[in-house]
Amino acid sequence: MPTSMMTTTVFGKWILAGEHAVLRGSPALVFPVQGKVLTLAFTSSERDVSVEFSGENGDELRLLFWGVIEKALEMTSRSRSGLHGHFQITNSIPVGAGLGASAALCVGVGRWFAWRGWVEESELPEFCRMLENLFHGESSGVDIAVALSGQGLCFVRGGEWHAIEPRWQPQWFLSYSGKRGVTSECVARVKQLGQRDEALGARIDLDMREAVDMAARALNMNFSEDGFDLLAEAINKARTCFEHWGLTSGEIGTHIQMLINHGAYAVKPTGSGDGGYVLSLWRKAPPHDLGSILIALN
Repeated sequence: MPTSMMTTTVFGKWILAGEHAVLRGSPALVFPVQGKVLTLAFTSSERDVSVEFSGENGDELRLLFWGVIEKALEMTSRSRSGLHGHFQITNSIPVGAGLGASAALCVGVGRWFAWRGWVEESELPEFCRMLENLFHGESSGVDIAVALSGQGLCFVRGGEWHAIEPRWQPQWFLSYSGKRGVTSECVARVKQLGQRDEALGARIDLDMREAVDMAARALNMNFSEDGFDLLAEAINKARTCFEHWGLTSGEIGTHIQMLINHGAYAVKPTGSGDGGYVLSLWRKAPPHDLGSILIALN
C-alpha cells in the first residue's frame, strides 16, 4: 500500500427516467445528489479491523457494511482475518429511499479494495455492480455508474456511458414520500408482471424508453423552445410506467398527489418506487410551505 490512509467520497443519486426498464437494455438518465454523501476513510494499523459510523444516516449502514465487506473478500479470495486498521463511515444518504445508498457503499468498499491493490481500477464498475446484487438481487449497474463518475449520465447496461449536461436549469426537487422502499421486491414485482403478460411488460418498457428519449431531448433544448413542456411530459410518462407496474400506491401515491395539488407540473418516483423519494418539476418556485420537505437539485 502506498500510504497508511485513504479517503473516498461518493454521492447519492437520483434517476430522471429509465428505472426498471434499464435492466432489459433501455437507457436511463441518472444524476448525482450533491447534498447526499457517503465518505469512507481508512487508517492502517496493527490492530484488528474496526469500523465507526457517523452522520445523519450513518447507523443505517451498520448492518450492511460487513455483508459488503464479506462479499468483496469472497470475490477476491481474501480473508477477514487479514484485515487490520480502522474504517470511519460518514453517511447522509438514507437507505431504502431510492437515492443510491447501497451503490455508494459498494463503490466506497470497491475503491478501498482497489487502494489495497486487490482489484484493478478497470474492474471497479463490474466489481461494485456484483456487490450491489446483495441488495437488488440483480443490479443494472446504473447506480454504480453515477456513484463512480460523480456526474450526470445517460447509462445503458452493458453499453457505453456518456455524460449529460442540461442546457438549461429546470426547477426540480426531491422530496421523501414517508415510506422506505425495498428495491429487490420492486424489481421482482416488475419481472413478475412481465412474465404474466409479456406484451404488457414490453409495452411499459417501451414507454419508459420513450420517456428517456423525450427527457434527453428536452434537456438539450433552450427553455424557450418548449424544453420545459417536453420535460414535464417525459416525467409524467415515466410516472405512468410506475403506475402500470403497481409501484405508486399508498404513501407514495398520496405524496405525488399532494405535490400535484400544490402546483407541480410533473411528478414521478425516482428509484425503484413503492416508496422512497419523488421527483417534482415546477414552472415557478414551489410554495413556501413546502420548503422544508423539498431538496433542490440545482
